[in-house]
Amino acid sequence: TSEMLQKICLRNLVRKYCQGVTAERKVQLQQKVVASAVFRGKKEGYLQSINQPFMDTRLKENDINPKVLQLIHGEKIKYVTPVIKYDRNGFKARDRLLVLTQSSAYVVEMAKIKQKIDYATLKGISTSNLSDGIVVIHVPEDNKQKGDVILQCEHLFETITKLCMLANKQNLVKVVQGSLQFRIGSGKEGTMVFTVGQEPQVFKAKNGQLTVV
Repeated sequence: TSEMLQKICLRNLVRKYCQGVTAERKVQLQQKVVASAVFRGKKEGYLQSINQPFMDTRLKENDINPKVLQLIHGEKIKYVTPVIKYDRNGFKARDRLLVLTQSSAYVVEMAKIKQKIDYATLKGISTSNLSDGIVVIHVPEDNKQKGDVILQCEHLFETITKLCMLANKQNLVKVVQGSLQFRIGSGKEGTMVFTVGQEPQVFKAKNGQLTVV
């Protein structure tokens, strides 16, 4: 009888907890479950991020240039965050916005859309096992795309989780060690090398590779 009562009591406590969870709290828990599946035991800094709630967005719609809003009219904006984009050839750093809608990801410069990635065509998302904020969005090899997108995000766990959930492609997220390949365009590939140093930096090495410290 005691064992049966314990099970009933536990079931009742779980039921009360579930009924008391708000819609906002449920969304937060769902995102954290996905983040755990993608990053736990794989990327440095994940454990420290667990108790930090994910924000709905880092910027609001009125922070986006009206011309950009007109260009993506009809797509509901779900998440916006400032990022640093690295050119695929010279690796020059440029300030951009990453705008995630219900169906696409946009890399935005002021009043221009520099690149649009439909979630249906997304080939993969890569990041390193170290504590850097680099993420590479892999796109298909076609004339519509200039090549893979190299970004640096301050809130990497949050950004990647939002992206893979909106695209429904969390199984395409890879946490790599040492290096990764990215597509430059026209059938060419580049190499990104991850290493450990005294201070964080991202630069083009003498051998032409993008080095992330």
